[in-house]
Amino acid sequence: MIIAVDGPVAAGKGTLARRIADKYGFKYLDTGALYRAVGLSLLQKGQDPNAEDLAVEAARNVADISLADPELRLEHVGNAASIVAANQGVRAALLDYQREVAEHSPGAVLDGRDIGTVVCPAAEVKLFVTASAEVRALRRFDELTAKGEDVKLAQVLSDLKERDARDQGRASAPLAKAEDAHLLDTTKLDIEAALDAAYEIIEKHLPTKT
Repeated sequence: MIIAVDGPVAAGKGTLARRIADKYGFKYLDTGALYRAVGLSLLQKGQDPNAEDLAVEAARNVADISLADPELRLEHVGNAASIVAANQGVRAALLDYQREVAEHSPGAVLDGRDIGTVVCPAAEVKLFVTASAEVRALRRFDELTAKGEDVKLAQVLSDLKERDARDQGRASAPLAKAEDAHLLDTTKLDIEAALDAAYEIIEKHLPTKT
């Protein structure tokens, strides 16, 4: 069983996807971490994320970077990830790996921007998790300041809106809600309420045990 969880940055999809995977004993993949790994690889080498050929080469060697590296969560790495994610060659290089994980038995939960539309369009359950830009910016600000980063809320909001525009406007696999995806707006929901809503949707699609 494949559960696709898509949505913009800081909507809460990562937390939801991890908790869903734990509940059902499914494999979990944060596909955004793959793009962050590509961006981090380029930045560590002093290379420009806009350099298409270099980004594709980094994507082909993404396994060399641990997806648990705490540097992947830094704000400037996230911005670099948004840039390389618009590179069709990078997306192609990472697509097979994502689909391989999706075939994990008994199931897998993948979160990202294009899981339900491109990576796993036949997923049994598709969730599109979103929230207002202001709420998402505040969540991201709280997350960054908790890590000791010196950031301003206004700048976080500006960066978030810029990333949204880049993710939604790119020619290759733009961020979009699949027609058959369930919309889950977390603007006024805490994590437990959001999970309850997600579980209610998923339970209707679970295979019947015999």
